[in-house]
Amino acid sequence: MKYYSTSKQAPEATLEEAVVKGLAADKGLFMPRSINPLPSTFYAEIVHLSFQEMAYRVADAFFGEDVPAETLKEIVYDTLNFDVPLVPVSPGIYSLELFHGPTLAFKDVGGRFMARLLGYFIRKEGKQQVNVLVATSGDTGSAVANGFLGVEGIHVYVLYPKGKVSEIQEKQFTTLGRNITALEVDGTFDDCQALVKSAFMDAELNAHMQLTSANSINVARFLPQAFYYFYAYAQLQRLQPGVQPVICVPSGNFGNITAGLFGKRMGLPISRFIAANNRNDIFYQYLQTGEYNPRPSVATLANAMDVGNPSNFARVLDLYGHSHDAIATEVSGATYTDEQIAETMRATWQEHHYLLDPHGACGYRALAEGLRTGEVGIFLETAHPAKFKDTVEQIIGAEVAVPAKLQAFMRGTKQSLPMSKEFAQFKAYLMQQ
Repeated sequence: MKYYSTSKQAPEATLEEAVVKGLAADKGLFMPRSINPLPSTFYAEIVHLSFQEMAYRVADAFFGEDVPAETLKEIVYDTLNFDVPLVPVSPGIYSLELFHGPTLAFKDVGGRFMARLLGYFIRKEGKQQVNVLVATSGDTGSAVANGFLGVEGIHVYVLYPKGKVSEIQEKQFTTLGRNITALEVDGTFDDCQALVKSAFMDAELNAHMQLTSANSINVARFLPQAFYYFYAYAQLQRLQPGVQPVICVPSGNFGNITAGLFGKRMGLPISRFIAANNRNDIFYQYLQTGEYNPRPSVATLANAMDVGNPSNFARVLDLYGHSHDAIATEVSGATYTDEQIAETMRATWQEHHYLLDPHGACGYRALAEGLRTGEVGIFLETAHPAKFKDTVEQIIGAEVAVPAKLQAFMRGTKQSLPMSKEFAQFKAYLMQQ
């Protein structure tokens, strides 16, 4: 499979080149030349497949031309050693709980899959060392850092905005050491993302060290997230055969919902999508006006969605031929203030005894307000509420139990390096590595 740039000014790349480079030379994002639909027989038997079996079939459609079958199967099965249950919350609305992996966030699958795929390419080509740059607004850093921890030939640099991630999130990637370095940037997530993108475009830096990204700009990070949507559909079919769900995705950098849109192109019977935003509602405004106007992000309760210029919007545009009408036909939007997020968390806990995190609250509320008569909806609950323990407890007025996995991280000692948002300092640091 060849991969082209969304900016259309760079040569096509192989899967290996797209994964190792992360970003195209013209600053565009890599897209597969074709999206292979899965046969009708797959959808007929999907209810009988395990999460791993199903995910392997999807992965084969994406990567089967470029990765040997046994290797790809091993990567998928090793990545997905946990469940992603579909849980009823209220009439007609289900939560797909994506927080049962090692770091209790949905990005575990993409992080673990990419670590294993990149490791395969490094061994195959005998590369010296690949350096992974990843900007995080919360959960990406922990998922990528833990996915790559101890992987030979790879060093990970996690850039995160100082004071803008929860303590538990911070501990998940600043306490690891070994081949993981945490850089605490005096700025926003958008500043962190800008540093990463600037690094990829700097010729001197790229001559000095092999760089790639593990943000959802990397095809190996965002495409495996399509697995979730197939598994959600399969679980729903066991409960309500024949139903085509509406799926609502709490959206920040838009990698997750883009993976879902790819799944729909592969034939997955999803009725439509809802992108739920916090106050950083750039995509919502685009849906209303047809104009895309990125702006600096603002801090909210749903911090992982605090993105003012979503990278994967370029992929959404490309997927739909830059047609606003085509996008708006399949994707609607919603946007919520901190007050509305807190109100939703409190009411859902009191009325249904279901504990939402701030991001899931956006998804649940968008479904509750946006479902039409006769529709069934699934929202993605992207992180365990305990990752935002203080915030959640203050809102619902009850104690939130902290899973053992998180308790182990909290006992670690923070190790991070301060960094300004100026590229010159970041470049100088990397040039010394």
